[in-house]
Amino acid sequence: MSFSDSDTSSGPNEYKNFRQASRDRLLFEMLGAANTENSKPWKVLIMDKVTVKVMSHSCKMADITDQGVSLVEDLFRRRQPLPSMDAIYFIQPSKENVVMFLSDMSGREPLYKKAFVFFSSPVPKEFVNHIKCDTSVLPRIGALREMNLEYFPIDSQAFITDQERALEDLFGDIENSRKFDNCLNTMATRIATVFASLKEFPFVRYRTSKALEDPTAASLRELVPTKLAAAIWNCISKYKTTIPNYPQSETCELLILDRSIDQIAPVIHEWTYDAMCRDLLEMDGNKYIYEVSSKTGGAPDRREALLEDTDPVWLELRHSHIADASERLHEKMTNFVSKNKAAQIQQSARDGGEISTRDLQKMVQALPQYTEQVEKITLHVEIAGKINKLIREMGLRDLGQLEQDLVFGDAGAKDVISFLRTNQNASPENKLRLLMIYASVYPEKFEDDKALKIMQLAKLSTEDMKVVKNMRLLAGSDSKKASSAHSFSLKFNAQKTKQATRKDRTGEEETWQLFRFYPMVEELIENMCKGELSKSEYSCMNEPPPVTEKAAPKGTQSATSQTGQSTGGPKSMRSRRTANWARSSISDDGYGSDSILRAATLDFKKMGQRVFVFIIGGATRSELRVCHKLTAKLRREVVLGCSSLDDPPQYITKLKLLSERDISVEAPRF
Repeated sequence: MSFSDSDTSSGPNEYKNFRQASRDRLLFEMLGAANTENSKPWKVLIMDKVTVKVMSHSCKMADITDQGVSLVEDLFRRRQPLPSMDAIYFIQPSKENVVMFLSDMSGREPLYKKAFVFFSSPVPKEFVNHIKCDTSVLPRIGALREMNLEYFPIDSQAFITDQERALEDLFGDIENSRKFDNCLNTMATRIATVFASLKEFPFVRYRTSKALEDPTAASLRELVPTKLAAAIWNCISKYKTTIPNYPQSETCELLILDRSIDQIAPVIHEWTYDAMCRDLLEMDGNKYIYEVSSKTGGAPDRREALLEDTDPVWLELRHSHIADASERLHEKMTNFVSKNKAAQIQQSARDGGEISTRDLQKMVQALPQYTEQVEKITLHVEIAGKINKLIREMGLRDLGQLEQDLVFGDAGAKDVISFLRTNQNASPENKLRLLMIYASVYPEKFEDDKALKIMQLAKLSTEDMKVVKNMRLLAGSDSKKASSAHSFSLKFNAQKTKQATRKDRTGEEETWQLFRFYPMVEELIENMCKGELSKSEYSCMNEPPPVTEKAAPKGTQSATSQTGQSTGGPKSMRSRRTANWARSSISDDGYGSDSILRAATLDFKKMGQRVFVFIIGGATRSELRVCHKLTAKLRREVVLGCSSLDDPPQYITKLKLLSERDISVEAPRF
C-alpha cells in the first residue's frame, strides 16, 4: 500500500498536450497501476457522480476496457458482491465516500478481493486515519493514492470545473456566504488539480479589485478573482512538499479573470462554423440529430452525429468562418468525387454509361471507405447549408454587421434605433443580445427612463430587460473602476462618444467583415506573454522577475509586431486590427483553419511554457478559438479553463437569474 500522488510519468522530456496528458494519467497511472502480478485480469471500476464525469470527459469506454476493466459501477448504488475480483475506486475525498468504501471492504465478506483507491483531490488526514483504523480493511487495500485530477477536459486545450451556477453563487446572492465559499473552494481545488496533474507550478496572476477596502456588495464581487487566486495559491503551495517531483520554481503562467472583462463576447454573434452550430442548431452537447430518407420509402430515419475531435472534417473547419467552411466543403466534395474511383463509377452509371465487371470490382473494393467519407462530408454540407439558410431567414448578416460596428465604434444610437424600427420581426433573443452590446458600449443610454424607452421600442418584456440591468452586478463598483483603455468592464457611469467612420479595407468581401470581432482575452494573453499586463490592474501572487523579450522562433513574428494598437484619438472597446482570418487557406499566420490543424499537431517539444487562462462565470466559443489560434502564433500551448462553456442562450438565462432575490429559481443545466 502506498499513499502519495501517483507518480509514473512517461519520461521527463516527453511533452503531451493538455488533454492527452489527462487521459494518459487516468488510463496508465490509475487503471494501469492496478495491474500487478497477483491481480486478477479483469476488474471493477467504482466511481461517484463527479469522478464518473471526469472519466467520461477524458476516456472512452473502449480505453477503459483495454486496461482490464470489465464493469463500471456507481459507488452509491446497490452492487452485487464479486469477492473474486479486484476493484478500483476513483472517488472524491468526502466523508460519505470513505464510509461507503469501508462498508464495501470491511467485515468477513467484503464485496471485492482487493481495493485500489484513488482520490480525485487531496484527502484530509482524518479520512486517512479513519481508513487505517479499520484493521479488516487495511490488508485488502492494494493502493491508496491521491490522483489529483478533478477537472473536466472539454477540448484538447480546454477544461471546465463544471459549476453551472458559479455566476449566481459568486456574483448574485453574495450575502449567502456559505454558497459563495463552497463554490470558490471547489473551483480552486479543481483548478489546482490541473497543475498537480501536469506537474506545473504557475505564476498566478489575477485581475485586481479597485475597491479592496470597500465593504459594499459591488466590491465583494470584484474580489472574486483575488479570493480565487489566493485559494489556488494555497493549494499549489502544498503540492511542493506533498507531490513527488513537483516543480519548486515556476514553469508556466496562469491568468485569472472573471466575466466582467468582456460582457460582449458571450452574446455577440460569432461567425465560426463551431459557434454557429451551437447558436443556431438544436444540439445536445456535441450531438447533432438529423434525418435521412428511409430506404424503404417510409418515415425518415433519425440519426445522431458527434461533432468532436475524432471527426477530421469538423476538426479542420470548426474555427473557420461559416462562409469559408461552406466553400471548403464544396471543394472537398468536388475533389473527392474527382479522385475516388467508386464515386466516378457511380457518377458514370447515373449519366447512363455501362459499368464493366472490372469497374464493379473496383467499386466494391473502394465502397467501405467511400461510404464513410461521403457520409462525413455530406453531413457537414447539410449542416452548413442549414446554417446558411437560417442566417438568411433571420437576417443575421445585417444584425452581425451592426453588432461589430457598435463594438468598433462605427455605429451609435441612431443605428440601433433604426434597426429596431425596421426589423420588428427579429427574435426577442437577438434584439436582447443587440441591446446588451449597446449597453456595454453606450451605458449612459440605459440610465433613468432611457432603458424603458428602448425596451418599448424593441418590444421586450421587463423580464428580458432584467438581463441588461443585471450586467451591472458583474461590472463591480462604478465609482472606483479604472479609467484606462484596458479596463474592459461595463462602466455605467462612463461617457462614450461615437468613433470615426471605419477605414476601408481592400481585397476583402463584405462577408469577412463580420469576422472583425475578437474577445478581449486574446489581447490580455498576448500582453501577458510580452510582460505588458498593467500591474495596477493585474497582480501576481508570486511576482516574476522583469521580462526581457527574446528572439522569436523562426517563422514567427516578433512580439511587438504581433499586436498593433493605436495610441492617439478616442478608444473603441477593441483596438482595430486587420481581419487576417479571412485570408486564403494557405496562409501561415495562425488565423486560417489549416493553421489551427497545424497547431493540433505541433511538435510540443519545441513549444514554450504553457499559458493557462481561467474565466470565472463561464467562457465562450470565441475565447476557445482564440486559445487555439494563439497556441500556433505564440508557440506556447494556451489552455482555457472556465466554470462552464456557455453559448449565448445559456449565458442570457444565467444572467437573468443573477438578481439577488431570484437565486432560489433552479437554473437549468445545459
